[in-house]
Amino acid sequence: MHHQSIGFVGGGRITRIILGGWKRARKLPAKVVVSDCQAEALGRIMDGFPGVETASSSAAAAGQDIVFLAVHPPVMAEVCAGIRNALKPQAVVVALAPKFTVARLGELLGGFVRIARVIPNAPSLMGQGYNPVAFGPSLPPNDRAEVKALLEPLGECPEVAEEKLEAYAVLTAMGPTYLWFQLQALREIAAGFGLNEVEIAPALKRMVCGATRTLLESGLTPAEVMDLIPVKPLAEMEPQVAELYRTRLPGVYQKIQP
Repeated sequence: MHHQSIGFVGGGRITRIILGGWKRARKLPAKVVVSDCQAEALGRIMDGFPGVETASSSAAAAGQDIVFLAVHPPVMAEVCAGIRNALKPQAVVVALAPKFTVARLGELLGGFVRIARVIPNAPSLMGQGYNPVAFGPSLPPNDRAEVKALLEPLGECPEVAEEKLEAYAVLTAMGPTYLWFQLQALREIAAGFGLNEVEIAPALKRMVCGATRTLLESGLTPAEVMDLIPVKPLAEMEPQVAELYRTRLPGVYQKIQP
């Protein structure tokens, strides 16, 4: 897929999701180096991706051609300080966390400006991700194309304005967590009613996809869509759930602002 070497500074969940998406699509790059200070994280990489190199030193991953910063915002400044001298002059750094702008990352990396930012999405594991990307102004078209070529096997990767990335973090990066536990509960209830997994899986998938498309593409108003089904077993709880969205998510959004 890709002739350049890839480094991941951080070997946690999002690194495994991206590697898993590439592996599933048979697009795993020829050389991938993952660094992490935790042996357990590196062990999970070695178990799941035997061809991927691992290292405890972040400099090993930071010395590759395209370097993904797969670390959480609280440690971003420390990580950037630790890798900036290991970056190749023509490398591309792809940050996978909210909160840190291209400009701020450039400062933390000692003036390095060849930077992109991506808000990753867990369904990338299945090639069904939605991974918005914003490019720093100093990154030329050929390097932007290289980054997009890496993201495309994972799903959609629209180019967006950088100032909208934090909104996407709440909508798409965290979004599955709002739904997965409810869908799993419904799956278990259906099994209790006598349906087996072969029957549940296509029905649940089609229901979720169809419900989403009906809300977004039917041309009906939200109220009209929600009136299509007369029996609503959880109707009395809808105001409480909606209020949780309205009260919790703005706080999360403010917390991850640059």
